[in-house]
Amino acid sequence: MSEPSEPSEAASRAEPSPDRRRWSRRWGLWALLVALLLGLLSTLVWLAGRYESSQVQSRLEQDAVQTTTDIRAALTRNVQGIQALQASSPDPAAWRVPASALLHEHREMLRLEWRDAALAPVSYAQTPYRPSVFERLGRASAQTDVSFACAAARRFSGPAYSSSYFLPQADGLGLEVLDMCLPVLAGGQLTGYLLATYSLQEILSELVGRQLARGHGLAFTEADGTRLAMYGNPARGNRAYVAQQLLDLPGNTMVLRMERQLGTPALFPNLLTALVAAMSLALVAVLALLGRDMRRRLKVEHDLADALAFRKAMEDSLVTGMRARDLQGRVTYVNPAFCQMVGLEASELLKHGTPPPYWPPEQVEEYEQRQARRLAVGATLPREGFESVFMRRDGSRFPVLIIEAPLINAVGKQTGWMTAILDVSEQRRVEELSRASQDRLQATARLATVGEMASLLSHELNQPLAAISSYATGSLNLLQSAVAGEPQPPDNQDLQLAMRRIAEQAERAGKVIKSVHDFVRRRDQVREPVAPRALLDAVLPLVSLQARKLGVRVLIQVDESCAPVLCDRTMVEQVLLNLARNGMQAMQSPDKSRRADRLLILRVRPAASNAHSRWVEFAVIDHGEGISEDVARQLFTPFFTTKAEGMGLGLSLCRTVIEQHGGFLGFAAGQPQGTIFTFTLPAAVTAVAVAEVST
Repeated sequence: MSEPSEPSEAASRAEPSPDRRRWSRRWGLWALLVALLLGLLSTLVWLAGRYESSQVQSRLEQDAVQTTTDIRAALTRNVQGIQALQASSPDPAAWRVPASALLHEHREMLRLEWRDAALAPVSYAQTPYRPSVFERLGRASAQTDVSFACAAARRFSGPAYSSSYFLPQADGLGLEVLDMCLPVLAGGQLTGYLLATYSLQEILSELVGRQLARGHGLAFTEADGTRLAMYGNPARGNRAYVAQQLLDLPGNTMVLRMERQLGTPALFPNLLTALVAAMSLALVAVLALLGRDMRRRLKVEHDLADALAFRKAMEDSLVTGMRARDLQGRVTYVNPAFCQMVGLEASELLKHGTPPPYWPPEQVEEYEQRQARRLAVGATLPREGFESVFMRRDGSRFPVLIIEAPLINAVGKQTGWMTAILDVSEQRRVEELSRASQDRLQATARLATVGEMASLLSHELNQPLAAISSYATGSLNLLQSAVAGEPQPPDNQDLQLAMRRIAEQAERAGKVIKSVHDFVRRRDQVREPVAPRALLDAVLPLVSLQARKLGVRVLIQVDESCAPVLCDRTMVEQVLLNLARNGMQAMQSPDKSRRADRLLILRVRPAASNAHSRWVEFAVIDHGEGISEDVARQLFTPFFTTKAEGMGLGLSLCRTVIEQHGGFLGFAAGQPQGTIFTFTLPAAVTAVAVAEVST
């Protein structure tokens, strides 16, 4: 009886019950309703955001147009003011006082110049709000831009603006500027130009309305988007709006970029009901997700503890000292490396007031002033850091390199400063040892040079000594004849002539010895302006010694237009002497037919690579056999030499000396034969030259 019922029970288990089907349909309807509500809410939020974004973008475009109009109108008023200034003060001498007053009223203008028709400066006035912006490069660096602007102004018969250019400043920063050129006409004839230099950043800060610039970021950019100048910081937000407008000026066109950032856009008021409904639906989901959120929170806390432990282990392993300070300068964190560096415990450093225990007592006042400047909110700190001196617990001082950066919290607010501190005492010791080794090598090379010239000295001194002996013997003979009672007494003129010849030959021998003595004893490495001719004259006696012995003619070629060079004259003389000796030795060929070609040329001229002759080129030219490729590859390698008695240090030290002066030492093959060694030295810029360039 039970067997027929088994298929029906299996079928009933296979088919879902009506309740299960009803609950499935209900959950499906609820899921569909929730999806519809979420979709509707998302659509409304998206539409509201698009509407507000379009409104913000439209206002931003209008503000950009208004800003360009304001800047253009202000620049036009400035042109009118400059014209009125020239009309009221046609005399350049009297023009300077009202020009300074105009600069005092307009911070955007950095400099006013009156130039003649050939663009030569006649008079100028500087802004009182900053030092000269051309202090570092001089006014001549922008002469090309000024020429183009004034040429355009002459064509327009009105004001013209140059392209903007960057001027580095002495404080390590710089600014972007442009020039406005205005022709000065008298009776329809061009008599000169008025030149105004504008700061792009000051144009944004001074010529744009404060209300209009508030909450916006303003910038001048090039066509490719490169920022030239910036002003203002837009409020922080998660959505950025940008409007660009061309600022078309005579002779120059720039792009004005205006930025604004907003948070979540405001929604329509009637959307509150939808939000309440959505929050009610979300509450059920929140309760369901709360348990899972707690589990996730525990997992996150565990991961955070692991991350903190990892960071602590990493900080403890650092050899760089780490220090955190709050805005009042109190230490809030130090790592073990910093504690070991200063020999103090962390408890002695944390929350310690000013001055901290690692400041040397004699420098507390200086450090307090420096800390006040560096810890100011918004202060700009150099990324390369700065050097200072700290004190250990035992009172010993040691040099440190300090690199600071602001501490920014999660909401973008500065809460303090983080500092990385490096103990550079070992580095300084190594540098000092390196300098001492370099000095010893240079002294060794100098003494080796003098030692090789000892034989030349003996040859050169034989002649004046022999002459002295001959004249002295003749004088004694004359005196003895007078004592012996000869009828004719000695001629006083002959004795005087003999004495003069003895003195001349003794002076000649003394000069030879003194030139070598001065070369060996000069040890100071102070750089000073030296005329190129003076450098050649200093080594010429020593060069002439070896030249006469080796049968070499020496030719001096000096361009008199060369400016004095800024150098350590002792070291440069050693370079010249070494190169000259090498050149003469390279021409010692056994072929007697080539003795007439033994010519050594010492040449000085402005460096061809510099149009303004800020570098001077020295050349030592010989007519020897030249340098093979194998030797050329190792020519400047220390201790490499082709001479049996050489040390291999001469050319290596020569290149080191020239590179320390910022120049370059190289060589090239001569034509039709021989070798040309050249090196460059910087020209000395005198105070007079700086004043002429700045005007």
